[in-house]
Amino acid sequence: MLTAGDCTSLEPRPEQSQVEATLPRVLTVLSFVLEKLVARNDQLLESLSRQLNGLGSHGSAMLGKSLNGFHGVRPPSISIPKYLERIYKYTGCSPSCFVVGFVYIDRLVHKHPDSLVVSLNVHRLLVTSVMVASKMLDDEHYNNAFYARVGGVSNSELNRLEMELLFLLDFGVVVSSRVFESYCLHLEREVLLNGHGGHGRIDKALVLSDPALDDVTELPAVEDAQATPDPPSLPQVVD
Repeated sequence: MLTAGDCTSLEPRPEQSQVEATLPRVLTVLSFVLEKLVARNDQLLESLSRQLNGLGSHGSAMLGKSLNGFHGVRPPSISIPKYLERIYKYTGCSPSCFVVGFVYIDRLVHKHPDSLVVSLNVHRLLVTSVMVASKMLDDEHYNNAFYARVGGVSNSELNRLEMELLFLLDFGVVVSSRVFESYCLHLEREVLLNGHGGHGRIDKALVLSDPALDDVTELPAVEDAQATPDPPSLPQVVD
């Protein structure tokens, strides 16, 4: 673990207006794809719920429960684009972490096809998957307590969500450069097919940490960080 003095070498994120102007393209593309997916799944879930209400317990058993640990009582008020921007602004994780986080979410729905990514769980899935991706990719990353503050959940809750994600993935969190590039192309194609033109290009360079390293360097807890701005309080993302 780095000391507080080591942390001073990190450059803080720019102010909000500058961040908005320099956001990595992947955030815009990923926001578009996830908003489209969530809107479709919310409609599907509502339709299924109406159909299954008449089937009682037999109907509820048909809906997957694998992602129930990520569910909230109601959808958060913060939008997916603003949530991704907040994670990027305050955690300093590399843009590649968002693509790899999307890979994890996609692996989840393929392993558990009866479960859906919806407005009730997408925010928890995002902060957890991006945090795990940062531990896999970035030589320096913040700990769970900091990600919890950024994401609007408690530290203990994020610890639980991390373990939930890892077990649901059977700890399959390694993403090869070939797989990474294929997902970049998939995200770009989704945007291009929906009329967003050249705004969907993503940097496909994936910089992997030295595989010989056993430990990933962890940054100090939020109270020890001196150079990175402290994230403003975010209302609890999920109830």
